[in-house]
Amino acid sequence: MSIFLLLLLLNHIDVAELSGIVQPASADYIVRAIKEAEKDGAECLIIKLDTPGGLDDAMRKIIKSILNASVPVIVYIHPSGARCASAGVFITLASHIAAMTPGTNIGAAHPVAVGGQKMEKAMQDKVVNDAVAYIKSITKEKGRNVKWAEKAVRKSVSATAEEALKLNVIDLMAKDLPDLLNKIDGDTVKLTSGVKVIHTKGQETKEISWTFRENFFSKIANPTLAYMLLILGFYGIILEFSHPGAILPGVFGGISLILAFYSFQILPINYAGVGLIILAFILFIMEALTPTYGPLAIGGIISLSLGSLMLIGSPAPFLQISRPAIIMVVVVTASFFVFAMAMVFRAMRKKPTTGKKGLIGEIGEVKDQIEPEKEGRVFLLGEWWRAEADEIIKIDEKVKVIEVNRLVLRVKKLKK
Repeated sequence: MSIFLLLLLLNHIDVAELSGIVQPASADYIVRAIKEAEKDGAECLIIKLDTPGGLDDAMRKIIKSILNASVPVIVYIHPSGARCASAGVFITLASHIAAMTPGTNIGAAHPVAVGGQKMEKAMQDKVVNDAVAYIKSITKEKGRNVKWAEKAVRKSVSATAEEALKLNVIDLMAKDLPDLLNKIDGDTVKLTSGVKVIHTKGQETKEISWTFRENFFSKIANPTLAYMLLILGFYGIILEFSHPGAILPGVFGGISLILAFYSFQILPINYAGVGLIILAFILFIMEALTPTYGPLAIGGIISLSLGSLMLIGSPAPFLQISRPAIIMVVVVTASFFVFAMAMVFRAMRKKPTTGKKGLIGEIGEVKDQIEPEKEGRVFLLGEWWRAEADEIIKIDEKVKVIEVNRLVLRVKKLKK
């Protein structure tokens, strides 16, 4: 029985899935998946790919691992509707076998400046030429269409699955994973260790899952999530400043800010945008601590809006912050401060109910006659008060408080 289980373990296929932006966490996952496939004796590793592109360093890390793998690596662009753009094109062309599902597309690998700044022509030429040389060397080694690969970088050309197959960009099309396993059975691939014939028909597949760490850091590298963490972090700090000793908002805010700045190390951040957002929350804190009843809060809202739009410095769509998220943050922030200012104005207009100001306008009853040169006593709000007036006010007459001088009330006769 143990021999049967051992054979079953050895005769299997590992499957990994990379969906989303190619960034450090996803690179770590793919490199680990390749090592795991080598270690557990898998017949091959299939990477199901659906990506809009990603970062150059992460892409090169994955490609280096694929090219030096001792196990065949098959990149499968899947499911229908998936795309393989930018960094994904390089990864696909570096694989031992490249496959696509009908209804998918590949291409548009022109490099984009990480910071989104407009590069000078000389620098742009250097970056493009470097990418072209890299993709040509990969494509030539794998025996695929070098001219198309160069056009994908220089002119951002794209191709459907059917077109890619005709152009010798990929090796085959497969409608699903079982179909892929049937079609690649018996194929010969060239590894660093030598030539290998792969046997995949009827083999069991084993999913290689993302670890918690890989999944967590992959998620927070999302531009919209990183932006929300930054905003929540500043909210937490503001609450801590306005309610010293609350602790929890400060801790939550600090953790959120640290995670946001971790993401910003990966994402193409425009630090002018960061500066405007920081300025916005400085203005909000000043408004909370020293209410100016409007100007600071309005300046903060304008600064927050501009900073949010400028935060990501890249024209690549997959690196942009969701516009609805920006609108929601600005509207919620503006609504909060409008509400807070309305409450302040309402409190300012409200008649005081305590202290000296709270006594002015109250009605009392004279218990000892009051004369211009002689104080009397007034019963007011359940208490006895010394009182003075500029006229004679007799006992049991009603009076209205017009001024409070220390503990003496200045009153006048209440007109009937």
